[in-house]
Amino acid sequence: MKKLLFVFTVALLFVTCKENEKQSTVIEKLTKEDITTSIYPENITKVFDAHGGIDNWNRMKTLSFSVNKTNGAEITTTNLKTRAELIDTPTYTLGFDGRTLWVNEKDDNEYKGNAKFYKGLMLYFYAMPFIVGDDGIIYEDAEPLTFDWKTYPGVLISYDADIGVSPNDQYIIYYDADSGQMQWLAYTVTYGKEGKSDKFSYIRYNDWKSIYSLILPNSMTWYKVEEGKPTEVARVIEFDDVIISEDAPENSIFGMPEGAKIIE
Repeated sequence: MKKLLFVFTVALLFVTCKENEKQSTVIEKLTKEDITTSIYPENITKVFDAHGGIDNWNRMKTLSFSVNKTNGAEITTTNLKTRAELIDTPTYTLGFDGRTLWVNEKDDNEYKGNAKFYKGLMLYFYAMPFIVGDDGIIYEDAEPLTFDWKTYPGVLISYDADIGVSPNDQYIIYYDADSGQMQWLAYTVTYGKEGKSDKFSYIRYNDWKSIYSLILPNSMTWYKVEEGKPTEVARVIEFDDVIISEDAPENSIFGMPEGAKIIE
């Protein structure tokens, strides 16, 4: 009888310990998620949540997409953790391995773009709104945008002085007040210039698709601007062959090939 009572007591302690361990794991997980989301203001958190959640996004390590340009497909592949990037086009390949920026011209086609400016540009537009969850970002309320009789609240995004090559750039995410889904992006371009700019360009984000439970752009529409406000459609960019994964890309794909030029 004593032996049976001992076995029962040990089993009960084992079950209790396992339950406590399970509860601790759940509490730890919830605490980590609370810490992650609590560092952001309520309005931008609402936007992140409407697009699948910043925690879900932060698990991803690879992003690849294709954009059709006049000379053919431009394929961008990025390591979301290191921001190493490869932009492959019919006439050139632009690469960044985390330290060195390089360009490889194809078939004697001279590269005439601005590699420093273009690196990461399409990634930044495509990865909205999650890309503004990076470190070193300052969030403020912005004046709402009214378009076609509907008003969208805004979040102004600016950067600490030592962040990126254009820390004076600013972005405004405008979102649907009810759903939290992003609807517009206003942005300035200050690369190579001193100080901030008050000249905003506008992109409309009203075409989304779900990939791995993340709501990402299917296309983006640039608008003409008059008196600081969007007026009519200027151009549309569509995204194809989107790949997003929790697995990191091979580092070797970002390495500079023989014959490529280093961009200083």
